[in-house]
Amino acid sequence: MTETEGRRVLVALGGWARRWLRVLRDDLWTTRPDPLPPSVWLRWLPHGVVCLAALGVTLGAVAQLRENGHLGTGAAFVIGVAPGGAMVLALWRPIPAWWLSMAATVVGAVAVHGRLSMVRQVTFTWPWTASGIIAHLFVLLLLALRVRTRVTLEALALTVLVTYVLEGVWGAEHYQTTGVVTVVLSAVVVLLGIALRGRRVARAELVQQTTLTAEERARRTLLEERSRIARELHDVVAHHMSVISIQAQVAPHLVEQPPDELIENLAGIRKNALEALTELRRVLGVLRSENPEDPYGLGDPGTRSAPDAPQPTLDRLDVLMENTRAAGLDVTIEVVGKARPYDPGVELSAYRIVQEALSNALRHAPGSRVRVEVGHFPNGLHLEVTNSRPREPVPPSPGAGHGLLGMRERAAMLGGHVTASSTRHGGFQVMAFLPRDGTPPASPSDPPLTGEVTP
Repeated sequence: MTETEGRRVLVALGGWARRWLRVLRDDLWTTRPDPLPPSVWLRWLPHGVVCLAALGVTLGAVAQLRENGHLGTGAAFVIGVAPGGAMVLALWRPIPAWWLSMAATVVGAVAVHGRLSMVRQVTFTWPWTASGIIAHLFVLLLLALRVRTRVTLEALALTVLVTYVLEGVWGAEHYQTTGVVTVVLSAVVVLLGIALRGRRVARAELVQQTTLTAEERARRTLLEERSRIARELHDVVAHHMSVISIQAQVAPHLVEQPPDELIENLAGIRKNALEALTELRRVLGVLRSENPEDPYGLGDPGTRSAPDAPQPTLDRLDVLMENTRAAGLDVTIEVVGKARPYDPGVELSAYRIVQEALSNALRHAPGSRVRVEVGHFPNGLHLEVTNSRPREPVPPSPGAGHGLLGMRERAAMLGGHVTASSTRHGGFQVMAFLPRDGTPPASPSDPPLTGEVTP
């Protein structure tokens, strides 16, 4: 290795060491509180038990340092109080408690080091005293339970390093070694604490996820209900308001030389109907939006709502045809097959689909001829609404496009389908198929749809 390469290696090692020391400083050089919460049922009883255990550790450490370590009473008391104090401090500040336990071990090992060579009877555990091991294991356990795994592993690594330096590098005479036991037990305690903390975090995340799922389910239910209300308002109110507007526009042409007052009143009726339609679409935008504060941000329409309220059925199609004819459209209806009993949801959806198709013809194809076909088949109901090319100028329509979406939603939730496309002669065709019981057919055996045009 050349001198330049050696310098590069040293620079790289120095940079890595600085980064590692910076990480250690950020993780371990802190006094931030991380208290252990009180027990749910026993409240502060565990804290009291820890304090009593800390008192026992303190008394044992002082006695061992004074009698077996041959330290004075004052020095033994100062050093012996530190492990017990670290146990109590770990209940609120585990990282400073770990530093206190390490400092007590180092100071105690240095203080008795010289006296170990003066005695022949091996009675002192060094560098870790028995009380110091107990206290340090407890501190490591609380540390692993309260802080991140990386911080815990750093504390374990420094514990191993300090133990190796004291016992393996420095060493002493006439003592019972405790380094290996301390390292092994510390590793076991750290792994146990990490596992318990991981289990607690996983359970907390599961509870949080369950709460979020319940909130999302409630939110989805609310959106689906709002979408159902919006669809019903659009189908019923918008249709009738459109009929009122068209009738008010056509009425003056049915009377020879109508009075100016009549024309003015009918114009006002049409204007009010159009304004009502505009306001209705604004309300529908709010109902269909996931954010009610943003009326124009349309959200998920919620295709799973079930319109099961008692609403018009196929028996009222004749009344619907009469209202549409009165609005100026030439409507004919043809029934294929024999009427059969259907699921209430199927009849309601069929009525709404025909109603919406006629309403679209009124708005977008004035003066056209409309043909409605209702086919009763063994496996379901076939609907077809076809209008010819409009014979009158098409007025601008500010519709939001929810009519066709609503038809498709109704058919999809019953296992059916809706297709819509332009005809070859400039008209428009809407076709729908609804299974008899509102469930998808067992096999693709739908009856052929006469006159279906591929988009």
